[in-house]
Formats: sequence, structure tokens, C-alpha cells
Amino acid sequence: MNRSKFVAVLTGIISLMLGVGYLLLVQLLDFRGEMLPAPLEVIPPFFF
Repeated sequence: MNRSKFVAVLTGIISLMLGVGYLLLVQLLDFRGEMLPAPLEVIPPFFF
């Protein structure tokens, strides 16, 4: 196998691994449940 084909296969494998990792991360974050905003009492007031 020449070098350019090896690099193409290697980058394809890395790309697939990153894609699957991203999907797993999204599923993990989605599994945690609904995202609720912070209570207004916790947010400090801003003075301009």
C-alpha cells in the first residue's frame, strides 16, 4: 500500500472514531434529562 492511500485510510478511521465519539457524547448528555435554567436568585445582578 503506498503512502497516500495509507494516509487516506488512517484519516478516514480517525474521522469515523471522532464521529462515533461525538454521537456517544451527545447521547450521554441527552440521557441526563431535561436541561433546566439556573434559578434567578443564583444569577448575580449586572450593574452597567
